[in-house]
Amino acid sequence: MGRVAGLAAVTVRTLHHYDEIGLLRPSARTSAGHRAYSARDVERLREVLAYRRLGFGLREIADLVDDPATDAVAHLRRLRGLLVEQRDRAAAMVTAIDRELHARARGIRTTPEEQLQMFGAQLYDTIGSAYPATRRTEPRIAARIWEALGDAEKVLNVGAGTGSYEPPGRLVTAVEPSAVMRAQRPAGSAPCVAAAAANLPFEDQSFDAAMAVSTVHHWPDAVAGLREMRRVARRVVVFTYEGAGWRDRFWLTSDYLPEFGRLLTGRPALADLAQAIGARTEPVPIPWDCADGFFEAHWRRPEAYLDEHVRRAVSVWTRVGAEAEDRAVRELRDDLESGRWAERNRDVMTLEAAELGLRLLIA
Repeated sequence: MGRVAGLAAVTVRTLHHYDEIGLLRPSARTSAGHRAYSARDVERLREVLAYRRLGFGLREIADLVDDPATDAVAHLRRLRGLLVEQRDRAAAMVTAIDRELHARARGIRTTPEEQLQMFGAQLYDTIGSAYPATRRTEPRIAARIWEALGDAEKVLNVGAGTGSYEPPGRLVTAVEPSAVMRAQRPAGSAPCVAAAAANLPFEDQSFDAAMAVSTVHHWPDAVAGLREMRRVARRVVVFTYEGAGWRDRFWLTSDYLPEFGRLLTGRPALADLAQAIGARTEPVPIPWDCADGFFEAHWRRPEAYLDEHVRRAVSVWTRVGAEAEDRAVRELRDDLESGRWAERNRDVMTLEAAELGLRLLIA
């Protein structure tokens, strides 16, 4: 017990307590009567401590680690998702603090409401207000998504945001966890439920199809969310991107924003997402004049990335941090002014559409 306590940076008293309440009971005892921890015991301790340090109570942790439907890999995915969510919340708070510092430097005082909102800040509650300026439905991509939905009449849109890409002429129900995004849904749009992908409040097979557009990479547990979509719908259509190798094909990430790579670390591979729901994948080229201002959309219009409004509506910039963003924008501006960007990317300017790793998963 002493060795395990030392390795885990907890006290022996803590381990005694976990034993007493049945949360972690060592599998065996030595001949001298000392508690002996097996490899599985250590794995369980790792899960208990990880959930504890994320703020879960001991009763909640017991329910989580004793869940018969969750194996060690599923626990790791869940823990990673929770940590990413925590990181994104911290990034959102940093963004809110930076804005207040900028305002105060100009002699502007933030309101009491704005000061308190900082502590409830989540990524899309922070950047969501910028979405209407540049994020809208791109009709050519929408056509691909709607075609993949087939003849589905009842459609669930998971991570729906402000409602872009929701198909007309069908009975749509939306799911969106961010209050800021829900508030920006246009009048007359589909009814929207406050819920997360991994816990959809619907009966099995209650929809003809479930769709998710540019959202899966933000879910704490992408695999769990996709399986939930599969549970509640007979067909699943997901618009997402392939991480592996993609950043090297896009000049913005390869030449100016290498920090993007760390956002992909530990993220499930596209093949794993497809396998989770038995999906096939289809490439989605991005037209050069794409109307939707997602991260890759301006691949032939590099000046757009110098626009603060364009960047604020894309989560990548908030997640890489202000220092990386400032450096990337400065270097891109210099290369555009000197002609270096045009020289390096002359082939890009002849393309009508680019294949930059965007994919449809269809199951």
